[in-house]
Amino acid sequence: MNSRSPILLCGIAGGVALALAGCRVSQEPSLDSPSAESAASVQSLPAGPAIVPAPLMTRMAAPAARERWPAPPAAASREQYQRLAANPVQAVAEAPVSTFSIDVDTGSYANVRRFLNEGRLPPAEAVRLEELVNYFPYAYPLPTGNAPFGVGTELAVTPWNAQSRLLRIAIKASDMQVAQLPAANLVFLVDVSGSMDRPDGLSLVQSTLKLLVDQLRAQDRVSLVVYAGDASVLLEPTSGSRKAAIRAAIEQLRAGGSTAGESGIQLAYQQARKGFIKGGINRILLATDGDFNVGVSDFESLKALAADKRKSGISLTTLGFGTGNYNEQLMEQLADAGDGNYAYIDNLREARKVLVEQLSSTLATVARDVKIQVEFNPAKVSEYRLLGYENRALQREDFSNDKVDAGDIGAGHSVTALYEVVPVGNQGWLEPLRYRQAAQTPAGDSELAWLRIRYKTPEQNSSRLLETAIQAPASYAPVSNASEDLRFAAAVAAFAQQLGGGRYTGGFDWAATAALARGSRGDDPFGLRNEFVQLVELAQSLQTGDSRTSGAE
Repeated sequence: MNSRSPILLCGIAGGVALALAGCRVSQEPSLDSPSAESAASVQSLPAGPAIVPAPLMTRMAAPAARERWPAPPAAASREQYQRLAANPVQAVAEAPVSTFSIDVDTGSYANVRRFLNEGRLPPAEAVRLEELVNYFPYAYPLPTGNAPFGVGTELAVTPWNAQSRLLRIAIKASDMQVAQLPAANLVFLVDVSGSMDRPDGLSLVQSTLKLLVDQLRAQDRVSLVVYAGDASVLLEPTSGSRKAAIRAAIEQLRAGGSTAGESGIQLAYQQARKGFIKGGINRILLATDGDFNVGVSDFESLKALAADKRKSGISLTTLGFGTGNYNEQLMEQLADAGDGNYAYIDNLREARKVLVEQLSSTLATVARDVKIQVEFNPAKVSEYRLLGYENRALQREDFSNDKVDAGDIGAGHSVTALYEVVPVGNQGWLEPLRYRQAAQTPAGDSELAWLRIRYKTPEQNSSRLLETAIQAPASYAPVSNASEDLRFAAAVAAFAQQLGGGRYTGGFDWAATAALARGSRGDDPFGLRNEFVQLVELAQSLQTGDSRTSGAE
């Protein structure tokens, strides 16, 4: 026996003793819950004087994979996610019109990254395809004329299905330098309950908010509201020129107690009204893990509260923090109801991306209640499916109803919508109907679809309509001939589908997704696209022994 054998025997003996001792301890209930042929066809609306976007403030590296917090034990996970079925395949003969609200949230991507960096595949319900795709910047057409955003379309053969075509609808708002932003009245609403007492909780919140303080101007004002067992105001509306005082208030925060989130939200709206700036930015930034357990804590009541308060001209942005008990469903839906945006902060570099590099997008709204409607030509398209936006679906009649809420677009935001469409004559997903009447269309009709977009300016309550035809090319480009932006967006869409089980991606595997993304990185000044390739490769390595977790039921 070698010299290490006594140590080994001691270790075994100690383990047996611990096991026997454990048998005498009454068991507690587990907290675990199961839980193509030519160059790409590119279109844009009629050209006009281009608006050149302002340069980004600071170049930064992508959030590093190595900068992460330790994963909580899988058995302790009480995370909550909204469970939605993927959009179904639609037959154009039966449902030619698709209507949905835009979405500029990006929280799902950062949260997925967090899971992968912890060595776990994310639960399928944590993956929202549109938020992964919209996480990245794209070189889309800039606004023309009086529109606050530019619109363009592009078509190519779908990378994972030779029988279908990928239609990309691109929206790009003009950028705005921080110095050009209207005066801002901001309320920092911070969860200081016991569940935030961890490195990826309150301490990361404090570092995040101090990044934003550095961007404040003299005309801006900040309030600080905290909540645990109850809510209180730590800082009345204070000029952005008093940075030392604001930082001092943030630094004194300590975590402990229960979570009266509803009373904190109510008090934050009171502070926002007290410091309200007419014609300015009036916004609450809620930093929490979403684990409310005192007062009003049910999901629908909190959503209704945010929806009611947005009528006062005060928006609500949610910044998600933490793991294990994270209520992602509440964070994402609260931001939607409060006319704000949702981001998940998994590290300080993500905080810098959201609150420094993209501060204008986070704070300044250039178009409200933006809705997209696509009518497909049955003579050109037999079937289609919308990729993502499952919780943004609207009824056809909602498109023209200005009382129906929809997503907002901030300065500099890029929005991507992807459809997978099957040209007439190609094999689709559905069995053909025996008695369906053939579609009639004017001779020589070259329209694939008709695109309509409705939006409101920040100052008006009546919507405006943009519409344009999407032309069907004589032949469709292979994806290798498409633009870098379309190829990369397609890779991200494939990745999101693969994380959800890959029902429609067939034999297009992780390696193919990584190769497509690797070949379309283009100009990647922040390393975001390169990081994405690394995440795909990481997911591929985790897939062999599926380490997928599930949110709480």
